[in-house]
Formats: sequence, structure tokens, C-alpha cells
Amino acid sequence: MNNGTGKLEMLVRVGFFARAVLYTVLGFIALGAIGQISEGTTGIFATVDSIPGGTVLLWVLVVGLLAYALFRFASPAFDIEHKGSDAKGWAQRIGHAGSGIGHLALAWTAYKFATGAAAGAGGGASEAAQGMLSFPLGGAVIGILGVTFFLAAVAQGLKAATAKFMHNISPSAPDQTKLVGRIGYAARAVTFAVIGWSLIETGFMAKGSSNVKTLGEAVESLAGTGWLFTLVAIGMVMFGVFSLVLARYRIIPDIDEHARRA
Repeated sequence: MNNGTGKLEMLVRVGFFARAVLYTVLGFIALGAIGQISEGTTGIFATVDSIPGGTVLLWVLVVGLLAYALFRFASPAFDIEHKGSDAKGWAQRIGHAGSGIGHLALAWTAYKFATGAAAGAGGGASEAAQGMLSFPLGGAVIGILGVTFFLAAVAQGLKAATAKFMHNISPSAPDQTKLVGRIGYAARAVTFAVIGWSLIETGFMAKGSSNVKTLGEAVESLAGTGWLFTLVAIGMVMFGVFSLVLARYRIIPDIDEHARRA
């Protein structure tokens, strides 16, 4: 392993750690243990910011979420996960791109909190959607992004059902990794579907930019569903734990090697 590859791998592992923090905090907020779920995604970073050393952790989240987003974008660009170029392979790779876009937006929100710019900031995803709608074909772009999130939701559901994600995890991972991962991916499938539908409604059905949901807002929107909300909240915590396992045991593809072949 050369020095550059080692640094990329370290950044990706920091990305999985950042994802672990994000989903664990969101899950506990949804379960009412900390914070208020009504604050949506903003509440995740506000909660992190309020703890001792929160600013330092926010910067870790900025770097980690950005690194994770770039890791996901490497899938459609270089096929680092070997999904192939047939219809099924491209659907999975486009789903990875949707995940990358979502985590890039989360990295931006974390950055605003880390720099103190969150106070008085605009409406986040809604503001971005409003700006996109002002451009010709902007609604179509948002709608297509919604379809991308739906593809990502399907991919998450398939991972929960098949547990094929274990192929990318070291055999030395803890015994309960498969079960925890399945629960986490099932919960993520639900939230990605909610996000995707909100984008489709905004882009194709002219529901307005305020309809767009981020990760936390997608979970919040389920608050009136009773048992489903509770299961998704628990699933968010489980996905956080699973991501922490991945930070240590995920088999990271050699991105440099794939880029040279492209």
C-alpha cells in the first residue's frame, strides 16, 4: 500500500466514523433520549455542537462526511465496488451517487455549525431547492434526483434482505454485524424513500421547495406513524453502530488503482 492510498483509506474510515456519529445521534434524538426530533437534521448538529469538544467533533464530521461523499461518487465514476455496467449495475452506482449527494449536503450543514454560520442561516435543503427551481428544467433535475434517492432506497432494502454487504467486511468483524447491518439498512431504506418522494413531489408535482426533506426531516415526518417511527429510530441507532464497525472492518477498495484504469 503506497502512502497516497493509505491516506485515502484513512479518510474513508473517518467517513464511516462520521456516519456513525450522525446516525447514532439522530436515532437517540428520535427516541427522545436527547434533543428534539422536530428540529430535523439541524438538531443533529446542534446536539453535537452542545457537547464538550463539540466544535472539534463537528470538524471531524465535515471532513468525514465529505470523504464519505467522495467515496460514494467514486462508484459511478470508477466502479470501485464492481457493480458492472449493465442496467442493474448502473442502478446501484447511481444509487451510490444519490448517497454521495446526500452526505455532501450533510457535510455542508456540519461546516456551517463548525464555523458558527448556522445561526441565522437560510433554509438549507429548501433554500437550495428553491434556487434550483428558479432555473429552466430545475424542477426536472430535482425530480430526477428524487428518482435517484428511490434507487438508493431500493439498494438499501436489498442489502437488508440479502446481507450481501458482508462481502465487503472483514471476517474478523463482530458476530452480530450482519443482524445490526440488516436492521440499519432497512431503516435507511425507509428514510431514503421519504427523501426521494419529497424530491419527486417538488420537482414533478410542483409541491414547493419547503416540501424537500433532509435525513432528519425524513425521520421527523414519520413521527405520527407510531410503531414505524420507533422502528426507524432504533434502526438509525443500529446503523450508527454498524457504521462504527465499518470504520474498523470495512474492506476499502483501492480508489487510486481504479482511477488509473478509468
